[in-house]
Amino acid sequence: MNNEKHAWWKEAVIYQIYPRSFQDSNGDGIGDLNGVTMRLDYLKKLGIDVIWLSPVYKSPNDDNGYDISDYRDIMTEFGTMEDFDRMLAAAHARGIKIVMDLVVNHTSDEHKWFIESRKSKDNPYRDYYIWKDPRDGHEPTNWGSNFSGSAWKFDETTGQYYLHLFSEKQPDLNWENPKVRDAVYDMMTWWCDKGIDGFRMDVISMISKVQSYPDGELFDGVYGNANPYVCNGPRVHEFLQEMNRRVLSRYDIMTVGEAAGVTVEEAKRYANNEGTELGMVFHFEHTDGSSNSESVIGKWTVNPPRLTYVRGILNKWQTELEGKAWGSLYWDNHDQPRAVSRFGNDSKEWRELSAKMLATVLHMQKGTPYIYQGEEFGMTNMHFESIDDCRDIEEINAYQQYVTDHKLVDAETMLRCFDTIARDNARTPVQWDASANAGFTTGTPWIKVNPNYTEINAEAALADPNSVFYYYQKLISLRHTTPIIVYGTFRPLLPDSEVLYAYEREMDGKVLTVAANWTDREQECTLFDDLEGEELISNYDSHRTGILQPYEARVILH
Repeated sequence: MNNEKHAWWKEAVIYQIYPRSFQDSNGDGIGDLNGVTMRLDYLKKLGIDVIWLSPVYKSPNDDNGYDISDYRDIMTEFGTMEDFDRMLAAAHARGIKIVMDLVVNHTSDEHKWFIESRKSKDNPYRDYYIWKDPRDGHEPTNWGSNFSGSAWKFDETTGQYYLHLFSEKQPDLNWENPKVRDAVYDMMTWWCDKGIDGFRMDVISMISKVQSYPDGELFDGVYGNANPYVCNGPRVHEFLQEMNRRVLSRYDIMTVGEAAGVTVEEAKRYANNEGTELGMVFHFEHTDGSSNSESVIGKWTVNPPRLTYVRGILNKWQTELEGKAWGSLYWDNHDQPRAVSRFGNDSKEWRELSAKMLATVLHMQKGTPYIYQGEEFGMTNMHFESIDDCRDIEEINAYQQYVTDHKLVDAETMLRCFDTIARDNARTPVQWDASANAGFTTGTPWIKVNPNYTEINAEAALADPNSVFYYYQKLISLRHTTPIIVYGTFRPLLPDSEVLYAYEREMDGKVLTVAANWTDREQECTLFDDLEGEELISNYDSHRTGILQPYEARVILH
C-alpha cells in the first residue's frame, strides 16, 4: 500500500499565466487582470486546478514586474486591486485557485524602503539592503549580476555600493535584518487573508548570503560567479522555517520555491515531507542549455538538449526524492524557451506529435505538473530578426556585453542563441485566434506576435478534436481520476537508450508503463508487446508490434 501523504496541491495541475502576454482587455497592447478574467472559462475547459500568476504588483517594470515598488498594490498597466479581487472571485467561483508570485530576494529601487535606505548611512531603513564600502576604490567583490555587468552599484550619496544580483534597479534585501523578515511575513499574511491560495517564490534559494562576501571564480572572463555564496546560503532553511511558522502553516496553501542552484539533497530539505519549509521546489538542471549541449558563451547555446542528459536529470530527481520530498514537473515557463521548440520538434510535420509526446513524458511522472500559457496548444519559439525585436533585459544586456562591448560573439550567432533559448520566446502574446494580433489585443502589442499565429492558435485547437489542447485536457483528467499517476512509485526503464524515454509507476499491485520515442524515426521498442491492460492515452490511433512510431507515446495500466 502506498503511504504517501496526500495533499490537494499534489493532485493539482498548475497553469502559469504571464499576464503581460496573456490577454489585453483594453487595447493598450499589454495583457491585464481583466484579460485573465475573460479567459477563465477557457482554462476551466482545459481542466486545470490552479493559476500561478506571474507578478502583478506595482512595478516600474525594469524586469517585467519582478522589480516591485509596492507589494500591496497592482501594476497600473494590469489594472486595479478591484480588478484583482474580481478575478480572484471569478476564479474561485469556477473552482480554480490563484497562486501569487512572491518576489522577496529583492525589491525595486523605487520601493519606499530603498528610497529611504539610500538617503544616509544612519537611516532606519539602511540595513534593509546590503551596503558595502569600496575595496581599493572598486566593487566590494568581483561578482557578476545574473543580467550581465557587476552585481554591485555605486551610490554617490553615501559613497557605498549596494548588491543587486539581478538588475541594478533590483537591490537585494538584507534577510539578516529581522525587521525585513517581519515586513515580508506581514505582507504575505495580508495576501493570504485576502484569500489567495499560495505562493510561487522567486529565487527564494538566494535570500541568505555568505556573510564574508568572498570573490567568485571567473565564469565568463569578465566577472566572478556569485552562486556558491548566494544560492542555498547558510541561513536559508532557518529563514524558511521561520516563514513557515509565522505564515505558511497557518493557511491551507501551496508553496513552490524557485531554487537556483538547488541540488537533490537541498531539495529534500526545502520540500521535506514534514512540511516545515515549502511544498516543492523548481530545479533547473534539465533546462540548463549550457550543460546538456555545447554552449556558445555562458548559458547561451544553439544546440538542442540530448535525451540522455535530460532523462538522466529527470530520473535522478524522481528516484532520489521518492518518499522524502515532493517534486515539481515542467518543460517551460516565462524564463525558458518554448517546450516543443527546445525539447521536441516544432516543424509543421512533427509539432503536434512531439508536443503530445513531451506532455505524456512529463505528466505521467511523480510530482505536480506545470503548464505554461500556450504550451497546451503547441506554441513555438520566435525568430528574432535583430536585437530590436527583444524586450527582455537579460537578452539586451547579454547582447551589449558579448557582442557590442567585448566582441566575444558576432551578432548573427547571438541572435541564433536567442532563437534557441531566450526568455522572450515564452513572452510573445498568447495566440488566441487567427485575427489581427492573434486576438491578444486590438492595439499594438508590447512585443511582437509570433507570425505563425494564423495556423497555431487556441481557436483552431478547440475546433480540432485531435489537437494538442484536447490531449492536455485528457492528461489532466487522468491525473484527477487515476491515483497511481499522482502517488505511484517511479521506476526508470531503458536507462541507456539514446532514443526512448521509458519508465514505470507502481502502486497497490498495479503498474503503469510509459514509453516515448524522442525522435522523428521509427524505433524498436518491445515494452508493450506482451502487456495486457488498459491504454490510458497515446498520441497515435494505431500501434505496431515491436515499434514506436516517430514521437509516439503510449501509457498502459496493467
